[in-house]
Amino acid sequence: MIPVKAYAAQSAASPLTPFDFERRDLREQDVLIEILFSGVCHSDLHQARNEWGGSMYPMVPGHEIVGKVIGVGSGVTKFTAGQTAGIGVMIDSCRECKPCKKYMEQYCAEGMTGTYNGYERDKKTIAQGGYSTQIVCDERWVYHVSDSLDLAGVAPLLCAGITTYSPLKYAHVQPGDKVAVAGLGGLGHMAVKFAVAMGAEVTMLSTSPSKEQDARKLGAHHFVLSSDTEAMKKLESHFDVVLDAVSGNHDYEIYLKLLDLNGKLLVVGLPSDQPKVNTFELIKNRRCIIGSMIGGTDETQEMLDFCAEKNIVADVEVIPMQYINEAYERMLKNDVKYRFVIDMASLK
Repeated sequence: MIPVKAYAAQSAASPLTPFDFERRDLREQDVLIEILFSGVCHSDLHQARNEWGGSMYPMVPGHEIVGKVIGVGSGVTKFTAGQTAGIGVMIDSCRECKPCKKYMEQYCAEGMTGTYNGYERDKKTIAQGGYSTQIVCDERWVYHVSDSLDLAGVAPLLCAGITTYSPLKYAHVQPGDKVAVAGLGGLGHMAVKFAVAMGAEVTMLSTSPSKEQDARKLGAHHFVLSSDTEAMKKLESHFDVVLDAVSGNHDYEIYLKLLDLNGKLLVVGLPSDQPKVNTFELIKNRRCIIGSMIGGTDETQEMLDFCAEKNIVADVEVIPMQYINEAYERMLKNDVKYRFVIDMASLK
């Protein structure tokens, strides 16, 4: 067994505190990674505080992981010691169902195995995440990361990045398309970067006038206040794609109205209430609503390669592990641009 230092939640009400545990010894297909950076996703906070229910403790959160390979199993072919690698939201799946055979493991019929807060495939071992010094994972769910990129900025690509890249690719966004992004946060800022890099004409939709300067720095060509009814009316039937990264409760109709013929509303935000849909706005222009969650192993590697080619990383604030509870409180106030990333050297 491999001794590991980490931070963990011991209950829904407790702060994250130091926690020592052991990773399994390497199996034939396993890769051992020394974690350098771990992104802080809003879902880490939700699960640590059991806001979605079913949380398992002690819990080591973290599913945006970048580090160095320091060991490989005897059957590993993709990696050698010393290479830079990443791990995202999942670490296994059934491998046999239709989605898995298409390397779309996020839609595994049995349910993917999450990087933390769930049992591994043996149904006994609780998976523990990236707020730790080392991690062991089957090479299928480990990704090559370019050393040309800022590694702290790469970490959020493993969740926020692939969550927005995947639907934009599915929608076949290409040069000349008109794309709107609703919500400028961890997801929205990545969506703007990707859509611009894909050659689209990008408009940022936000309820906050103060975010215009940030949106333009990220590459957005236009900025529109979604609360400005006259400005929004002028954009009706205008966009090929609207990516909705808004997690607050809202009506999809305001974005459906903006879609041109065969327009696509890509949903990656998770409102707590069931959103309302006006079917008349849906059938007009043959519009569609498409949900999407992260990406499979092949697509995640494709995304990382695209980021290396286009020099895309997340905008991050790097923090020591010991600051995580303060970071959670700041996240609740949206006081971060746009992702916290833990420097795991602070835990050694």
